[in-house]
Amino acid sequence: MFDFISFNHRGYISKNPMLIAILILLGLVILAGGLVGVWFSLDGTLNYVFAQLEVLYNTPPFWLQVPLVMVDYLFTPTIILLVISWIIMWVSPVPKNWSRITILGILLGLTIRYLLWRSLTTLNLSSPLNSVFSIGLLLLEVFILLTNILQLFLMFRVKDRRTEANLYAVDVLEDRFTPSVDILIPTYNEPTYILKRTIIACQALDYSHKKIYLLDDTRREEIRLLSQELGCQYITRNNNIHAKAGNLNHALGQTQGELIVVFDADFVPTKNFLTRTVGFFQDHTVALVQTPQSYYNADPIARNLGLENIITPEEEVFYRQIQSIKDSAGSVVCAGTSFVVRRSALEKAGGFVTESLSEDYFTGIQLSAQGYRLVYLNEKLSAGLAAENISAYATQRLRWARGTLQAFFIQSNPLTIPGLKPIQRLAHLEGLLHWFTSIHRVIFLLIPLAYSFLGVIPIRATIPEIIYFFLPYYLVQLTVFSWLNYRSRSALLSDIYSLILAFPLAITIIQVMLSPFSKGFEVTAKGIVNHRFSFNWKLALPLLILFIPNAISLWHVLGTCLIIVQMQTFQPEIIQHFKGLGIAWIWSLYNLLIISITLLILVDAPKSDQYEWFDLRRLVKLEVNGKVLWGVTTFISEVGVYVEVTQSVFPVMVSGEMLPVTLEILEDNLRLEGQIIPTHNNSEFPTYSICFNQLNLTQHRCLVEMLFCRPGQWKSLCTPGELKSILILVGILLKPRFLFDRDRIIDFIKVSKV
Repeated sequence: MFDFISFNHRGYISKNPMLIAILILLGLVILAGGLVGVWFSLDGTLNYVFAQLEVLYNTPPFWLQVPLVMVDYLFTPTIILLVISWIIMWVSPVPKNWSRITILGILLGLTIRYLLWRSLTTLNLSSPLNSVFSIGLLLLEVFILLTNILQLFLMFRVKDRRTEANLYAVDVLEDRFTPSVDILIPTYNEPTYILKRTIIACQALDYSHKKIYLLDDTRREEIRLLSQELGCQYITRNNNIHAKAGNLNHALGQTQGELIVVFDADFVPTKNFLTRTVGFFQDHTVALVQTPQSYYNADPIARNLGLENIITPEEEVFYRQIQSIKDSAGSVVCAGTSFVVRRSALEKAGGFVTESLSEDYFTGIQLSAQGYRLVYLNEKLSAGLAAENISAYATQRLRWARGTLQAFFIQSNPLTIPGLKPIQRLAHLEGLLHWFTSIHRVIFLLIPLAYSFLGVIPIRATIPEIIYFFLPYYLVQLTVFSWLNYRSRSALLSDIYSLILAFPLAITIIQVMLSPFSKGFEVTAKGIVNHRFSFNWKLALPLLILFIPNAISLWHVLGTCLIIVQMQTFQPEIIQHFKGLGIAWIWSLYNLLIISITLLILVDAPKSDQYEWFDLRRLVKLEVNGKVLWGVTTFISEVGVYVEVTQSVFPVMVSGEMLPVTLEILEDNLRLEGQIIPTHNNSEFPTYSICFNQLNLTQHRCLVEMLFCRPGQWKSLCTPGELKSILILVGILLKPRFLFDRDRIIDFIKVSKV
């Protein structure tokens, strides 16, 4: 046997994984070609073989048939299981050990039952073409089901370290444990105003033994001056080798702190970030503490749909549910920002991994392989900027996918690296397999077309069989989905999120498997401003191409079903065909609904202001033209504020006129100068907008701390349930934002410009 070897960048001799992957793919292509050749060379023999298999397949075991005694009570299993699930969730609104294990046991049983029924009774082997589609679809579904089973297995244990953090924090607050901390802020082309708020927030942390370092990988003079103005250390280098990982490694040699904290340029910590995390390092086996990524702006999907305060960001599922599961398995994912790492452990692991675009993920794996523990504290102790349009969102996700899947081609592969336990490898395997679900999502869009345009029936099931075997599995899973992920995402919204990038992700997966290192690090753009609606044609094109044939497919299937019903024929072959058509029209209708919503998401709504506005209520005193008035803030940003004046007496102002004003936010002892203009004066309490004059550094520090740094201010939003999600999405289809909210958005743009 030949062994292909090569020298990697560290000088080690290892198998060339890229060459092996190409050989495997080539072998699969040759094998598929051989099967096709055999198909045609055997002429009618293959048809005979499948015909015999069809005879055997049409006599499934009795326990996979609908019992005769249940014909009149087909919905009974579903109703009983739903009632049990509802009672458990009512008694335990938040998953506890007993309630979670009970629900998981029900789900595992239903999944295995469905998998047996699906694989042993629903295949269509009546012809080679039907057989290929039917078996192929089953294999794809088996892959997804096994991935789900793996996740359910890992979910039996979940870690919650908040109580543990309370105990550790006492020693930090009482100065019994205060190791030195270096805070590293890597930057590459981020705007100055974003960096300024991050540095100010880091300086406001309630911890004295800290130093802040700004790591500028673009060598900008304005960034050097910013660090000088704010009083933090400035580090740069002569090149950009290994991107963010290289930048961090370069800074390691110029700093000395016992602990290292990394914040991305746009991530702003709350004041208690270090007091909540540093205490864990009293345990010398702990190498890294990761906290969630939360965001102070709406993600582009919620914003484009006009659902900013209704649906949660995509990352919420990962940080509320998945990270806690991985913590229990000892496989916490280092997320690249908002984490603390022990310097000695990091140096022992060789620094930040430079082999992949996902330096954070593989650095965590290297630490675990050295025998250290990574822990996850599920507390929102920082917030950053979510991708500000769909294009930036796609760039970010595709980089994550490419970087993670490079695992199969580097030494830090969690499946092969020495030092990890089997449970850790399983948890990492589940994370790697997750990215491949985009391929199945694409194929699921295409399958209904096979019904209409090729006459293929890949799934055969009667309505009683669907009710008895599929319905309990599907409805119970749908019911408990958001409960298990702590109300972070409904199943329907998850499907929409998965469809947005299904095609680009599928292409990226294939590219990585063939050429894993063909693309470098792409930074997510920040500080984006857009004054008009825009449509992302690049992402929309494959969905638009699929929308038309899916609509034709639905029309064709419904027409065929109507003809069969009108014929009132009960010939066996017609009945078998009708079995598949019932599933086909539901499938096509669902695809059309999801594609329509996704296309609306790809219409980017205007974002006219680079600063974020916060719904924050503060008592204020206004001084205008020698008069003192009182009011309450409604929205505040770093450049202005909206105030509801609680007194009817106010200086008469001409529309559009701006007057100088002095504003004092009493609770925060902050006094600001600005210009005031009326906004809404028709209500009992008229609203005025105030644009701040140039802030001095003291004022800016106070404002940033008030807006971004209050402990506990970043709350977890609960997602709507499945039924409410359907109603919301139907409403969005009937009243899309780019048509019906256009005037409101344009008015907001005019005000924000003022």
